[in-house]
Amino acid sequence: MVRTIELNKRQELILDIVKENGPITGEHIAERLNLTRATLRPDLAILTMAGYLDARPRVGYFYTGKTGAQLLTESLQKLLVKDYQSIPVVVNENVSVYDAIVTMFLEDVGTLFVVDQSSLLVGVLSRKDLLRASIGNQELTALPVNIIMTRMPNITTCKKDDLLIEIANLLIEKQIDALPVVKETDKGFEVTGRITKTNLTRAFLALAEQR
Repeated sequence: MVRTIELNKRQELILDIVKENGPITGEHIAERLNLTRATLRPDLAILTMAGYLDARPRVGYFYTGKTGAQLLTESLQKLLVKDYQSIPVVVNENVSVYDAIVTMFLEDVGTLFVVDQSSLLVGVLSRKDLLRASIGNQELTALPVNIIMTRMPNITTCKKDDLLIEIANLLIEKQIDALPVVKETDKGFEVTGRITKTNLTRAFLALAEQR
């Protein structure tokens, strides 16, 4: 479980004061704690940025009433694919399985996206697909990837404005490691990026550190 922000004792006291007396100005909070407004400012900034408090000009601070879990959920709902996607690794549908294995190794990825001569998505290759082909008694340099790839329309895709939390659910549901980020055109899907389990992990870790 991702940890929410851990409040120190003074921040917890500030929350208690605002809960009981809000809206209340920063000056009045400082008076109750026998502190200067400058000393209190970083704590108020943290509590406001974290979502526990809100502030209105000439009114003061008030408690939002949201728990740490609610705040975390709201933050997750704001994470979009376009902010965390990485560069896709693509191969042409006519390249050999051998060349695809070399590309996957050199690029250090677990999924290759296969495109046609118009650079439109036509298939996906996973490590399992390439391993399965390698185990068979086939000449890998003569076997094109379009024979073993997963084809459209059996490919799960996503778009840049999709929520990361929805993509995480898709990866779990489909039991796959990556999705192509696509842009729809009149002729088909153009691959503009990729979202992997690693991308998701980095995004959620960044969120945890912020909170």
